[in-house]
Amino acid sequence: MPQSYKFNSRYIVAISFISALGGYLFGFDFAVISGALPFLRNEFALNAWWEGFLTGSLALGCIVGCVIAGAIADRYGRKPGLMTAAFIFAISSLGMALSNTLTVFIIMRFAAGIGVGMASMLSPMYIAEISPAAVRGRNVAINQLTIVLGILVTNLVNYLLADSGPDAWRYMFGLGMVPSILFLFGVLWLPESPRWLMQVNQQQKAQQVLNKIGDAQFAEITAADIKKSLQGSGKVSLSAVFAKSVRPAVVIGITLAVFQQFCGINVVFNYTSTIFESVGASLNQQLFETVSIGIVNLVFTLIAMWQVDKLGRKPLMLLGAGGLSIIYIILALLLKNQAAAGMISIMVLIAIALYATSLAPVTWVLIAEIFPNQIRSRATSVAVISLWAAYFVLVFTFPVLAEKLGTFGPFYMYAGICVLGFLFVRARVKETKGKTLEEIEQQITMH
Repeated sequence: MPQSYKFNSRYIVAISFISALGGYLFGFDFAVISGALPFLRNEFALNAWWEGFLTGSLALGCIVGCVIAGAIADRYGRKPGLMTAAFIFAISSLGMALSNTLTVFIIMRFAAGIGVGMASMLSPMYIAEISPAAVRGRNVAINQLTIVLGILVTNLVNYLLADSGPDAWRYMFGLGMVPSILFLFGVLWLPESPRWLMQVNQQQKAQQVLNKIGDAQFAEITAADIKKSLQGSGKVSLSAVFAKSVRPAVVIGITLAVFQQFCGINVVFNYTSTIFESVGASLNQQLFETVSIGIVNLVFTLIAMWQVDKLGRKPLMLLGAGGLSIIYIILALLLKNQAAAGMISIMVLIAIALYATSLAPVTWVLIAEIFPNQIRSRATSVAVISLWAAYFVLVFTFPVLAEKLGTFGPFYMYAGICVLGFLFVRARVKETKGKTLEEIEQQITMH
């Protein structure tokens, strides 16, 4: 894309950050369970199966959320979808805080998952559709940054609330209402995606949004490119997502989404207390470790945002997959030999740093940009549904595997998956940095 275009950078960053607040809420619901689990075990007398199901019920809701989000995004636009997600977040946070039985709690966590699923699909897709090519990777990574901020702030709040008695978990969940309401009001200010507006023949409105994003030349050329890519597209059926011409992109998207979960890192995020309890750490130390993880996650996500449009997507993905496979083997050996909690902490933090600079943000960037315009929302739904299904399998199986194999056992398996992921990325993923969404579409359909 020519450098002569002038962009309204402040406006682009502002709308990216507001839409990415959905990521903050995703981070909240994702992280709150780590601090609450020690309390929930006592409150609901959880065994390994119920602990896994309670943690994973969020992912089952996410799958439903992705299906709903795809339908709303295509029919009513990206903006109404984001507003619905914000409303669901607010209601479910209150519901979890007030739950008196395990059944009610799981239903409310499932509902929270619907909100997370909608936001996890719509926020990066929306940002990709309003961002110029030169900064798209950085802007989509803002969504990952807000997820990470949500995780860090939630872990910090959990740590501070831990001494407030057996009902501390109720406050941990109830506080989710605050960012939910802020997100809802923020979304009211957002413009609709110009690519969706053109898809539903609202050219004039699309042109107005593009004129706010960049200068007249940018708006004119981008509108023409979008129009061309949408030619001959009508209502997109699910079968269109698996059509031969777009299948390479869809296979890559689904495989990367599943790999991002099966690489195993979310076990570290969700079961920090279980991992550190296995080497004799106190509850206070377990919760402190979640805060350390949040800080490292934030720092290295910022590094990824700075590098994703410079180094490119592929080198970062290879670094993450290769590095994690080595770290997991070391971590498994340390856990097996009951090493000091400090040594475990160092390995866990290195794993988080690697993930935060690679698989965490870059997978979302690739999912948001590799699908052709006319199937983007449907294909993104399929990829993100696959991601959440993989997340459910991962977090549901960990307590059971840890009980059978020891806490260290599953990490050998995750190391093997990372090796396979490395080989897949090297063989199949093409670099997309600096290309417009329309250029990426041509590159993939010509593949």
